[in-house]
Amino acid sequence: MGLRSTRIRGPLAGLVAALVLGGTGLATGCGPRADRITDVGATGGTRVEGGTATMALPPAATPNWIFPIGAPGYLATYNSSIQSLLYLPLYQPEQKGDELSLDSPRNLAEQPRYSDGNKTVTVTLKQGYRWSDGKPVTTRDVEFWFDLIKHNKAEWGGYSPKLLPDNVKRFQTLDDRTFRLRLDRAYNPAWFTANQLLYFTPLPRHAWNPDDEDPKKVFARLTQHAKKLSAFATDPLWKTVNGPWKIRQWATSGQVALEPNTRYSGPDKPHLDRVVFKPFTTADSEFNVLRSGGVDYGYIPPSVMAQSKKFQEMGYRVDPWEGWAITYLVLNFNHPTAGPLLRQTYLRQALQLLIDQRAISKVIWHGSADPTRGPVPASLLAKDPYPYDPAAAKRLLAAHGWKARDGGTLRCVRPGTGGDACGKGIEEGQPLKLSLLSQSGSTESSNQMQEIKSSYDKAGITLDVRQQPLNTVLGTTVPCERTEPLCKAWQLGFFGTAGSWYFPPDPSGEQLFATGAPSNMGNWSDPRTDELIKDTEYSGDPAAMRRYGEYVARKVPVLWTPNPAYQVSVIRNDLRGVDQNPTLSLAPQDWYFVKKGAGRK
Repeated sequence: MGLRSTRIRGPLAGLVAALVLGGTGLATGCGPRADRITDVGATGGTRVEGGTATMALPPAATPNWIFPIGAPGYLATYNSSIQSLLYLPLYQPEQKGDELSLDSPRNLAEQPRYSDGNKTVTVTLKQGYRWSDGKPVTTRDVEFWFDLIKHNKAEWGGYSPKLLPDNVKRFQTLDDRTFRLRLDRAYNPAWFTANQLLYFTPLPRHAWNPDDEDPKKVFARLTQHAKKLSAFATDPLWKTVNGPWKIRQWATSGQVALEPNTRYSGPDKPHLDRVVFKPFTTADSEFNVLRSGGVDYGYIPPSVMAQSKKFQEMGYRVDPWEGWAITYLVLNFNHPTAGPLLRQTYLRQALQLLIDQRAISKVIWHGSADPTRGPVPASLLAKDPYPYDPAAAKRLLAAHGWKARDGGTLRCVRPGTGGDACGKGIEEGQPLKLSLLSQSGSTESSNQMQEIKSSYDKAGITLDVRQQPLNTVLGTTVPCERTEPLCKAWQLGFFGTAGSWYFPPDPSGEQLFATGAPSNMGNWSDPRTDELIKDTEYSGDPAAMRRYGEYVARKVPVLWTPNPAYQVSVIRNDLRGVDQNPTLSLAPQDWYFVKKGAGRK
């Protein structure tokens, strides 16, 4: 067994049931010493109000988007995690035992009520919530958010055709606290709550649109402000918040410092004076700062997990952070030269058969990663459809007209579209050569790419690997049309050092593999995939998710790679209340320090 700990488990038959809907200044210097705190518990102790807690951001991760409506290229999880501390969404998933629950005390709204054969949804806001300027949070603020995405859906990073906002025929404001959605058809309530209502985020209409301007004009203005990273901490626009925190610092380097919003109305008011999110260029640089006590909540690279005991002796606890995620190499089907190659199913199967996920998980990730089997969490699939098999991969390529000269790169010797030919768009003599844009900053990711490259080389496939910072990779590997210049900039992409895709509570594929989906970075399009995804949206039958998962796993729209823990966290023993949510949301308002020698309660 590896170090992976709390995983959301359970048979596929229990998937929908697992979505519990409830009725539907830096702290630097020396690190904590063992004689200061010996208790390794995550909760309890005699709480001390105040203090600063510093959390390390993932390698090469720099928060760069504050507007709570994400834009393509700015969809990194650390952006949304920080945004939700400033602007509360209606619903926030949290882990309860081995389940994900949407019945959280942090929710801004009561549980939704479905009627009219699941074609109508009524939502009531909880009482007492106010903006930091004292104005109440109302349904008009929810409607403001909805109008912005409705009239600017092409610019919204969460837009999937025929889903939000297309699937809402009418938004009705019943009163200041209650609104009603008239849907275009009946939906599975568990799916709609978990994967659609989860987006709804009230925005301060009175502060951001006092003159009731046209939604397109307002959205353009807000987006313009959201691109001025250097002004995030000073721009008056971002000072009106309703979450437990407000901005104290947001540096262009990526360091973010938050301080309590004293007008926050929720049940979980902050105990700390400040929380700092600190960026690092590499995992090794973070490790060095962690050892010197420069962060209170950091992580260790898998390669040094053997040193876990040393950190425990220094007064830290080591806690792997499991994610509700999958990891993969994304494929650009619209690239002018690589696209025709990647559109061949047999070729994708061969590429997958050459990735030794088990060995990579064990040797490179030191047991902190598990193989990804398909488009849903591994626990929801019975088997890996393409386990490592180089011989099978070579036979598959040879059967479709690929041959190497003198042990070099494979070349197409049988062009055409027949069953034994290379495939449409592939010319005679074309080499089997691909390039990969991978995120930098992680020794494990770098070693993984070199292992895959080596495996491909032995099979006659040339893979050129280049590395860039995570934000660069995310900003480059975006959905594109074949005629766009950006589409020529990448063929394969990797942004999965801490997992490539973190699911909403219901791990359906409408954002990921549906035609035109916002996170369908490689432009995958397949009618049967779309049909199976729709089945998961409309039906509560667990078999619908199984059919989707098994089919897409076999089609290989991306190349599945080992799914690592988000991070192996190292947390000061005297910092308590840390909840490592598998969806990667943060709740530093619950963190607190305890007194020296405090025992567990």
